[in-house]
Amino acid sequence: MLSGNNARARNARQPTTSPTTPRHSTDGVRASQATAASSRADLPPETDSVKAVRQRETRYRRALVVADAAATLVALFVAVVVLGDDMLRTATFATIVLVVAAAKITGLYDRDELLLCKSTIDELPRLFQLATLTTVVFWLLSDSLLHGVLGHGQAFALWMVLTATLALSRVAARWIAARISCTERVMVVGDAAVLERLQEKLEGDGHIVLVGSVPFEHVVGDPGEMAAHARRLGAHRLIVAPGDGAIASPETVGVIRAAKSTGLRVSLLPGVLDVVGTAVEFDSVPGMTLLGVRRFGLTRSSQLTKRLLDVSLSLAGLIALSPLLAAISLAIKLESGGPLFFRQRRIGRDGTPFEIIKFRSMVEGADELRESLMHRNEAPDGLFKIAGDPRITRVGSVLRRCSLDELPQLWNVVRGEMSLVGPRPLIVDEDNRITGSDRTRLQLTPGMTGHWQIAGSSRVPLSEMVKIDYRYIASWSLWSDVKILLRTVVYVGGRQGQ
Repeated sequence: MLSGNNARARNARQPTTSPTTPRHSTDGVRASQATAASSRADLPPETDSVKAVRQRETRYRRALVVADAAATLVALFVAVVVLGDDMLRTATFATIVLVVAAAKITGLYDRDELLLCKSTIDELPRLFQLATLTTVVFWLLSDSLLHGVLGHGQAFALWMVLTATLALSRVAARWIAARISCTERVMVVGDAAVLERLQEKLEGDGHIVLVGSVPFEHVVGDPGEMAAHARRLGAHRLIVAPGDGAIASPETVGVIRAAKSTGLRVSLLPGVLDVVGTAVEFDSVPGMTLLGVRRFGLTRSSQLTKRLLDVSLSLAGLIALSPLLAAISLAIKLESGGPLFFRQRRIGRDGTPFEIIKFRSMVEGADELRESLMHRNEAPDGLFKIAGDPRITRVGSVLRRCSLDELPQLWNVVRGEMSLVGPRPLIVDEDNRITGSDRTRLQLTPGMTGHWQIAGSSRVPLSEMVKIDYRYIASWSLWSDVKILLRTVVYVGGRQGQ
């Protein structure tokens, strides 16, 4: 009944074991040696799992409180002392209390317990609002909070520095909390296919381990069975995946209530969001909750906003990176001569073909050699990529490792053939494989980056990629584009884009 044989460790600190032999971190759940000979020696008490969950969440909250306090103190020091001739007073430190209290009221200390993957980027809008509120209050009360007068420039500096330090300090706090807390052990209440899919998505996350699954239908009406499996696996969180068509059934409601009663954290995997996207609004009528689903595609104003972002950032990037672009061009010429750019026919918005521009990273005539290397193809579902491709030059290897070969696409963006963020631009052969409603992905201009890029485009099958593109279009917002750009910078900075 359990598909625990599929469970795989995500952390090098934990050896691979069977699901009935829980893996424990240095400060995680520990089995008593006194009961090692017992037939239930591998079943950690439920209270231990709940205690581990609460201990981890407490560490995250405390780390975030310290981070916010430190960020506020640094911002105040920079704005008041470094950029002015003013002096801090004892009353100045009331600002720290204001920041922590406002963060608590807005839920910035409580959201992590709801999330499997904790991200500071998703908090940036609320951190910006928090910094704005703090700056306004501090400016209005500056006569009482410091010795001197807070100038306009100092107020602006406080606003910007506080926004930046809040974000950076929270990244550091979560990094530290994750390393001093036990790994989060997750059990799936659903079929083995869901477990396998989650394993693929969480590949490389060293702070989460999927310990096994129990079929959804086996725990309907028997919450004790689910609790027993959770105890056996030492689970800290349950992911409930009821399957298609069962999301609103009484059985699903019963399973979720039973899961919450265990004292463990519960996440729900609603398949409906694969269709409607995440840009939904909760609507409440007496006794019922509705989800308002946004229209598919972008309004004219959204298209204009997206285009303005594309043009402004692309032109700024071309100007700022011009010395780097010149250096890359010189390196290509010195190594192999030939053309600087590689041009390839891709399918753009509404099926209109265009030529994508990249720095040439392969020998001339690389396309003609593709057939002879097809037997080494490692990419799934019709895509093509091989490790140690012999067609790649030495300069090209460096460019690809750092994703610098993609920079000329900024000119594609300026010309309107591409967007900074969007669906992956496919070659003609790949596009021909996409049929039916999946071709709605062509309603948006293809992008230099997107969710597919962050996931590692060569590892994402074409069938999965079109679903990613659909969800991106269904859930588009300007903030989603900004988040993808920020995550792309992190991804490329980690030299994973090779």
